[in-house]
Amino acid sequence: MGSLSGGNGSLWGMGFFHSQEWNFERRRRRNSGKKEGKSSSNASKSSHADVNGGSDYRFPLKQAMTASSLALTGDTLAQLRDRWLKNKDTLPNPPHPMDMIGALLSKHDWLRSIRMASYGFLLYGPGTYAWYSYLDRCMPKQIVENILMKVVLNQIVLGPAVIAVIFAWNNLWLGKLSDLPNKYQKDALPTLLFGFRFWIPVSVLNFWVIPLQARVAFMSMASIFWNFWLSATMSK
Repeated sequence: MGSLSGGNGSLWGMGFFHSQEWNFERRRRRNSGKKEGKSSSNASKSSHADVNGGSDYRFPLKQAMTASSLALTGDTLAQLRDRWLKNKDTLPNPPHPMDMIGALLSKHDWLRSIRMASYGFLLYGPGTYAWYSYLDRCMPKQIVENILMKVVLNQIVLGPAVIAVIFAWNNLWLGKLSDLPNKYQKDALPTLLFGFRFWIPVSVLNFWVIPLQARVAFMSMASIFWNFWLSATMSK
């Protein structure tokens, strides 16, 4: 209401012309109302927590949407690269811009894009946000020992979990869950080893510099650069 009150607490800024006694009484009533409002709000929160078993969990919508949009971007770039490699030899030399655009935009696999976007929204975004929150609660101090421990845990816990989940999610959408063990045997370890070389320095930067609320976005943006590998591996 500050924009309506002219900055002095009364509608249209006319409070200056009222008596001091009226203003004093108004402030007293307002303060009393605030105290009652706080008590009511606290009681409401307590009641809400009791109904929900004491849980105050909120779905991290912002982080989920960020991860989803960046996963979609990474997959789109991977598909554009694949189509360029397949069609570059068939284009005239020098290639016409419209021919290049047509070759790159044709036959886009939208189901694959939706698959990656839904993975980012439902699994990667909320999951990694919960993981980073847990690590920060366990090791809140930004000291070298804690940062190194977070990096190690990120690689030995989060890394394998992400690869296991995304392979399973991909095969579930394709209706090939029975092929999942073979997919793990063939591609999971090389993907994990490639991820170590990329994600260890990224994780150091993530824990050392990036604040908690921006970590999912930062890691999702970094994933664009290795999503070429991941997307190609899952599409074999």
